[in-house]
Amino acid sequence: MDTEPTDSVAAQSTSPTRTPSDSVAGDAVIGRDAGLLGERLSLREQVARAVRAALVAGRMQPGVVYSAPALATRFGVSATPVREALLDLAKDGLVEPVRNKGFRVRSMTAADLDDIHRLRELLEIPTVGSLARDGCAAELPRLRALADDIADAVSRADVVDYVDADDRFHAHLLGLAGNARLVRVVAELRAQARLYGPRPLAENSDPGGIGAAHHHLLDHIAARDPDAAQELTRRHLAWSRLGPAAPRTDPASPERP
Repeated sequence: MDTEPTDSVAAQSTSPTRTPSDSVAGDAVIGRDAGLLGERLSLREQVARAVRAALVAGRMQPGVVYSAPALATRFGVSATPVREALLDLAKDGLVEPVRNKGFRVRSMTAADLDDIHRLRELLEIPTVGSLARDGCAAELPRLRALADDIADAVSRADVVDYVDADDRFHAHLLGLAGNARLVRVVAELRAQARLYGPRPLAENSDPGGIGAAHHHLLDHIAARDPDAAQELTRRHLAWSRLGPAAPRTDPASPERP
């Protein structure tokens, strides 16, 4: 997690009757988020990625309205790519337009999370089983490198890097099934689920366990064992469903003596 001083996520209101859902963040995006700009992506994509990072890290709060011009000032860009990026995020269900104000970060309820969990089970478990059945040996080195990136981010308690590595791992794995729509839908579901609250990586009692769980899944795929791969995926999804309330060790990680 970031240790440098950061600005406030949302502008604080002095009115006692004003609620978070009514407030408009005038100087919302903080710290390292602006540092995500500058990679070889379109400006619109760069802004969308930076805003996603702020959402994942909990630095943009559910129910709070953020204005495109204020975010643009923080990023040092014009308001147009920021507005376009926020519209893209609205399509993903992460924010919603608020007339003449900006964009409100969506709130995620436990019922929403249950719906997402059921959909992910329907999509991911059989796909992983098929990949294990068919084999994907040529892609295993790349997937293992991504699993190492996940473990490294967890060891540093860096939730933004963790989410980025975890997203890349699962997108690459599911992408091997050759169904781009499935990859896109799962990515949207994963992003929406994270609005329920980021997992407190700094408190994880077994930092290596999360990365080990991903390697364990790859072991089952390498062994062409679809039943084991599907069961591990089911357990991992159940753990992920619990969000910040989940046990600190992923039950999908290998058991230790």
